Amino acid sequence: MATDRRLDRPGPGQGRMLAGVCGGLAQYYGWSLGMVRLVFVITGLFGAGELAYIILWLVMPKR
Repeated sequence: MATDRRLDRPGPGQGRMLAGVCGGLAQYYGWSLGMVRLVFVITGLFGAGELAYIILWLVMPKR
């Protein structure tokens, strides 16, 4: 059984605030967008969130 799920960043106006990384992760895993953003903010306080966001921004293709 093949699925059409792809991990990608949404375009403008589709749950995107900066680069769309949180929106893409939320859609792919079926999580709440607010929860994903909150996790990135909390992990950003320790320095890991910014690095993860930048890496995902560079790796995830745009929809």
